[in-house]
Amino acid sequence: MANIANQVAVVIGAGMGGLAAAGALSDFFGRVIVLDRDKLPSEGVPRSGVPQGAHTHGLLVGGLRALQMLFPGIDEDFRAAGAVTIDAGRDFRWEPPGFDPFPARTLGIPFCCLSRPAIEFSVRNRVGRLANVELRDDCRAEELVPTPDGRGVHGVRYSASSGENGTLTADLVIDASGRGVPTLDFLNATGRHAPAETVIGMNMNYVTAHLAVPRNAPDDWKAVILLPKAPETSRGSILLPIEHGRWTVTMFGGHDDRPPNDDAGFLAFARGLRVPTVANALESAERVTPFSRFRFPGSSWRHFERVADFPDGLLPLGDAECRFNPVFGQGMSVAAQEAVLLRRLLAGAEDDLTGLADAYFSELPPMLEAPWAAAALDLVYPQTEGERPPDFEDQMRFFAALIALAARDADVQSLMYEVTHLIKPRSVYREPALQERVRAVLAEMSENS
Repeated sequence: MANIANQVAVVIGAGMGGLAAAGALSDFFGRVIVLDRDKLPSEGVPRSGVPQGAHTHGLLVGGLRALQMLFPGIDEDFRAAGAVTIDAGRDFRWEPPGFDPFPARTLGIPFCCLSRPAIEFSVRNRVGRLANVELRDDCRAEELVPTPDGRGVHGVRYSASSGENGTLTADLVIDASGRGVPTLDFLNATGRHAPAETVIGMNMNYVTAHLAVPRNAPDDWKAVILLPKAPETSRGSILLPIEHGRWTVTMFGGHDDRPPNDDAGFLAFARGLRVPTVANALESAERVTPFSRFRFPGSSWRHFERVADFPDGLLPLGDAECRFNPVFGQGMSVAAQEAVLLRRLLAGAEDDLTGLADAYFSELPPMLEAPWAAAALDLVYPQTEGERPPDFEDQMRFFAALIALAARDADVQSLMYEVTHLIKPRSVYREPALQERVRAVLAEMSENS
């Protein structure tokens, strides 16, 4: 284990990625300082620094388990905040094209439903109770300060709303700022090239509102995800139960298809979807929050591992590294898993943290394979920007056959859900026995087409 108890770590950003990172760092560093430009609220409410925070979020099982490793008992905090736990197979009405709905089976995969602000507030409370962690809100990270030789990061220059300006000397800086601007600016300022970036330009638009769960709510499901029939349409909807007896309901559309943000238009959009499940649910539900709108240009993966001579003492984490289409609900969970990876690497690191970045970047691709594969499904639309893999059509046929097989076989459905929830790696799909069964379904589908 690295003997860095007298060293200082600085985290830029107090979102889910930054908070998870702070939890990981607190096990090793004598002092951890988290900077955030927002005035952090004293309750679980949306804040300006997380513009997507008011929208429907999912904490996948893999993400919950990662947070439990960093903050033991955090699931109890979520329950105290009003989280609704449902079975991902039995209670989640999944409506992919051709299966309206997908077979409901008890899979024993618990899905934690809670609003993003409530999740973040619960985790922030845990971080705030760590003796060696300091949360500084209303404090903007202005730039990273290089070491005298320019090979690494020496600290963070900041400015506070109080008028205080200063520099924090740091042995390690985690860029969890979301956009990753501090890291990109530092690379440019020190003569390094920007990382290559893989982009999937979808131009998604979301409109979300919270509604009181009506007394006559359906009893055969607790949550709904209605997927579009691609590539004919990109319109869909997500409905989850959250705290205070509410539903959070999001309508989405890609390629500048903008869902309306008024009651009549919101319901009309729902009625125009492929199946009426969400529209029927909204008929008797009362809206209790204003509509929120958010635009997501596209998924992006910055390949920092390809940057020659990546700076010592710096690591980007979460959206600063890889950002996914929010429809798939992966961002918080991936960030939490990256923080667990960081903690594991620190446990085996040298005292001067030499090689930490190389080790971190080398282990990220397998971790990101499953969530990125889900984001890459957006390439099915001809107007989506991005390079399609040469075998993209084969991948899409494989996925369609896998879903068909999962509809018939509970074990395959459970496996597919475990990959979706980041419990198992996507490499399990390459096991020969499963491949053979999927090929048989593909042959059957070909004969019937």
